[in-house]
Amino acid sequence: METKTKEIDLINFLYVGVDVHKDQHTAVATNCFGQSLLEKEINNSEEEFAGLVGEIKVLAEARKLKPVFGLEDTSAYGQRLATYLYRNFPVKVVSPVLVVRERKKLTHPEKSDAQDALGVAKALISEIGTLPNFSISKTSEIAKGLKDLVVDREFLVKEQTRIKNQLHRLLHASYNSAYREKFKNPFAVRALEYWSKHPVPTDLSNSILLKSQIKRKVRRLKNIKKEVIEIEEEMKILLDQMNQKLETLNGCGTVSACAVLAEIKDIDRFDSPNALAQYGGFCPRNKSSGKRIRHIKTKSGNRKLNMAVHRIVLSQLGIHGNKYSKEYFQKKITEGKNKSQAICCLKRKILNIIFMMLKHKTAYDYAAKC
Repeated sequence: METKTKEIDLINFLYVGVDVHKDQHTAVATNCFGQSLLEKEINNSEEEFAGLVGEIKVLAEARKLKPVFGLEDTSAYGQRLATYLYRNFPVKVVSPVLVVRERKKLTHPEKSDAQDALGVAKALISEIGTLPNFSISKTSEIAKGLKDLVVDREFLVKEQTRIKNQLHRLLHASYNSAYREKFKNPFAVRALEYWSKHPVPTDLSNSILLKSQIKRKVRRLKNIKKEVIEIEEEMKILLDQMNQKLETLNGCGTVSACAVLAEIKDIDRFDSPNALAQYGGFCPRNKSSGKRIRHIKTKSGNRKLNMAVHRIVLSQLGIHGNKYSKEYFQKKITEGKNKSQAICCLKRKILNIIFMMLKHKTAYDYAAKC
């Protein structure tokens, strides 16, 4: 009886898949069988959105169907459209993996905006019961701001690493290996001040090009340090607004907390720790055959969230880490797991703790022994 109800619900929907781009979007509306009923290109403006909604309403009324929209991207170029549609229609977030899977089912796979939009609609049909809903909340809006800050900081840190490597080479050309003996950290504040005033030793004072190169790199490093500090201060402000205590978890500082919250967005999207683990790719994949039962590490899921939790775990296993995490890690090793498998188990355990901390807005309880 439940299966019949589900089939009736599927038949009653008008499925609208949207392929999102920077300046224009392509929408394709289909019935439950994946037959294209409407194809329309629109610009990324509210006037065009209204025109699309008007045509979808006319089509839905004519066929007595309820429109449901699926968007491949609801956080960047598609956010304006998703926000507009959210006022009147259910909007589902469709993973690009599902769209690629639908395209591969074709006898002659083709790549076009219309084909991608049709793929979104077909993915919407087959996975409508499991696709996450697009929602607007204060938490999700703050999470979007956090994600922007995390991306900016990552970009600056990568640039900082490149400049440090270049400065290593230039200082070696200027001072040879002796530059390492002057300061324990050649990129500390005092060291940068010294290189700025004395880019080359006195016997190389005629090397104008080398001087200017070193001064330029030092100046850029100073600016990057200031920008990183400014970004981290803005991160703390947004973290305070989210009313979470994720920073009380061992190994989870401001940056790691922001990275986790930026990917989870609103914890209310997930009904259980298992759902969050599935989203982040923390669940092992079944690869069994016959009597051979085997599970392997999956590469699917949100890799940024996975990496953020991975860094927290490595920090907890460090010298000044969490003793309960170390005990759990050693327990898994004694059970016969290798180090990589033991880390995967600990990541899942830490993710469960993160879920409970965010769900109940509580601090990390050290008595819980991780």
